[in-house]
Amino acid sequence: MTVVTAAEMRALDRWTIEHGTPGHVLMERAGAGAARVLREHLRRPRGRAIVICGRGNNGGDGFVVARHLRRAGVPVEVWLAARADEVGGDAARMLAAWRRGRGRVHELTAAGATQALGRRLAEAAVVVDALFGTGLNAPVTGLPATVIELVNACGVPVLALDLASGLSPDTGMPLGTAVRATTTATFGFPKVGQVIYPGVEHTGLLAVVDIGIPLAAVTAIGPRISLLEAKAIGSLLHPRPRDAHKGSFGHVLVIAGSRGKTGAALLAAEAAGRAGAGLVTLAVPAGLQPVFEGRVRETMTAALPDDGAGGAELGDGHALEALLAGRDAVVCGPGLGVTPGTRALVAHLVRRAPVPLVLDADALNAVAGTDLLRARSAPTVVTPHPGELARLLGTETAAVQADRLGAARGFAASAQVVVVLKGARTVVASPDGGAAISPTGNPGMASGGTGDVLAGVVGALLAQGLPPFEAAALGVFAHGAAGDVVAARQGEVGLLAGDLIAELPATLARLQAAGRPEAPRRRGDRAGH
Repeated sequence: MTVVTAAEMRALDRWTIEHGTPGHVLMERAGAGAARVLREHLRRPRGRAIVICGRGNNGGDGFVVARHLRRAGVPVEVWLAARADEVGGDAARMLAAWRRGRGRVHELTAAGATQALGRRLAEAAVVVDALFGTGLNAPVTGLPATVIELVNACGVPVLALDLASGLSPDTGMPLGTAVRATTTATFGFPKVGQVIYPGVEHTGLLAVVDIGIPLAAVTAIGPRISLLEAKAIGSLLHPRPRDAHKGSFGHVLVIAGSRGKTGAALLAAEAAGRAGAGLVTLAVPAGLQPVFEGRVRETMTAALPDDGAGGAELGDGHALEALLAGRDAVVCGPGLGVTPGTRALVAHLVRRAPVPLVLDADALNAVAGTDLLRARSAPTVVTPHPGELARLLGTETAAVQADRLGAARGFAASAQVVVVLKGARTVVASPDGGAAISPTGNPGMASGGTGDVLAGVVGALLAQGLPPFEAAALGVFAHGAAGDVVAARQGEVGLLAGDLIAELPATLARLQAAGRPEAPRRRGDRAGH
């Protein structure tokens, strides 16, 4: 599903208008569609609808909604957070149409008007928020802020038009204060701020209203952000040839683990196997190899030079070079530790690995503040949490969280890597500016080891030949979807990383079926074969 920034939506609107569809026609379609959304999701309200309009185009949409609701027999009041003579453009045209039908407008600029609005809101059946839409780019203050607080306090279902007023369309952050909508009728395409947190919580149920933006406009403007969906992401999983063997699905090298952090290495290696890699080799410090040998079955182990304290180091580099030969992808970092020895190891790996590389956890900390990533010629996927991305960018975690999409896209472009910014609504960003947001996952996955599992999954998909961005997007979606199945079965509390690994094969099978619903079953195949 295509998701747009505010600038992209303005460009789409402008292209459509310039190619023959007047702005007031788009506004009429938007308002009529939003009125349908209200009736469908709230049925016929048992009482009065309060439509609160601003003076811009979002207010114009509100006037159209009011007109259509009244035509459907719903009693409507229109309140305007401005003077009527301040309304211009297409919105003024829609205000005039409302008035021609003997519709009344209550101006909130009048003395005592906000108190009167508060009383009416408490008695309403539904509130329509048509204050700002996507045009807001500064904190809400004054009268609009007061109105938003009244709406949030009234306890009545709220339909936001296009975007909850006060919400940033690009970051999902409230600009001072923002409406908390029950339902949002967004026009044309979902906005980025509606599908990432905290914007998700201000958006409520999201309904997309088709206003007639033509495909040619989308082609011309070229939005680069998507919300991942099961059917599209599942189409990346191709059927396995009947004559396949273990060499057909790639060999993943996992470089991970140190004393006290053996679990991270085991989780990453097992996840790579469960995500379909034909072979997995786990490279660990030589002194710990006997420990790992006793805990793995399907995974092979290999020794790296040991620093004597339970950690790996580069040594003369020969052991690492030998391990890289014949591998199809490398995962580095889970439980590795950050020491001079591991920093040298990671630096050598980044410089010399000729195959796709996944850097996670301690490997990210090892490359922070360096130019190592920019010098790589082979594909690289980095999987930071917000704190790790902040270190890579040389900024604060709060700055990353304030604009997750912007932070991920910025580092992807500057370092020429695919970025997987973990967290609620994980962001996947490509060096060429493309990005995807995953709706899967849940708070139960906020536990130790789930990131190690994700690194192993992405490494396995790379080893099977998927391009870096697609491997990252599929890995993130499947990882979260597995977590959602586990949470639905047993709850979010106590969800462990190992639970995700066990659920991966069935999750990938469901995604493959969703991506190829028309594929006929081969003769002789049995369910579960």
